[in-house]
Amino acid sequence: MAKPRELRRRIKSVENTRQITKTMEMVATSRLKRAQDRVRAARPYAEALTEVISNLYSPELTDLFPLLRQPRGDPSRVALILITSNRGLCGAFNGNLIRKAKERLSQYGVRGVPVELHGIGRKGIGYFKYVGHDLASERDDIGDRPKAHHAAEVMEPLMERFQTGELDAVEVIFAKFNSPLSTPPRLMPILPVTPPSDSGALRASEAAAAERPLQRRTVNFLLKPSAEGIVGAILPLYVRNSMYRALAETAASEHGARRTAMKSATDNAGEMLDVLRRNYNRARQAVITQELAEIVGGAEALKG
Repeated sequence: MAKPRELRRRIKSVENTRQITKTMEMVATSRLKRAQDRVRAARPYAEALTEVISNLYSPELTDLFPLLRQPRGDPSRVALILITSNRGLCGAFNGNLIRKAKERLSQYGVRGVPVELHGIGRKGIGYFKYVGHDLASERDDIGDRPKAHHAAEVMEPLMERFQTGELDAVEVIFAKFNSPLSTPPRLMPILPVTPPSDSGALRASEAAAAERPLQRRTVNFLLKPSAEGIVGAILPLYVRNSMYRALAETAASEHGARRTAMKSATDNAGEMLDVLRRNYNRARQAVITQELAEIVGGAEALKG
């Protein structure tokens, strides 16, 4: 059995650790509320964009707008965006996202499709640098408070390359925020924008934004200047908004995962303290008993 002095040091150490994890849990809870508000605020805008595009879409628009151009067969070049966090202490959150990216890279590798990886977040960037995988671009300045201009900065170069035919598809791997306890990794195609009749990016993005299936409705519009002009103006907004929602959902998922991990660590520290305090009391009692026995033995020796 460990000595009381050693047990006291361990108890103090665990108490300090529990205080840190408890504080981090409270901070994550506070930030989670704001991150959830950003996710909810982005959904009505995304829903409105999706509804307008779905009502104005026609097959003829595919020839007019490159963002709607669908690849024939396997794409010749793909851009894969991986969003992770800048900080750790959030359980398996980053590991799950990195695993999802590795699976997607492997799927394209089997088919012989070249993929360029774009990293957002230090954890994902650090991992792929460690394993020697080249990154086409790196962003670690967005953090857990993404803004609309961050999404625009990420997507503008990729949209230009897609429109010129240099890229055939753009996909993003992010964490879908269902609840603080459920933040599964998701793969969302961003480009090309898939027509509403297909089960592709538009429908997937609509589900992520409004969490209900797209319902086509017959609506009479007075269009000015024209349906083509409106769709041409909305498509870039839709693509940038898809990227922004992925950033916002990942930020909220990070805080939820960190809060869950820190709560688990705090609870485990409490259980460890109970065990250490019981062992400390037993060790102290054993020392006192031994001292009493030595006193009694010494007294008996003096009598003899």
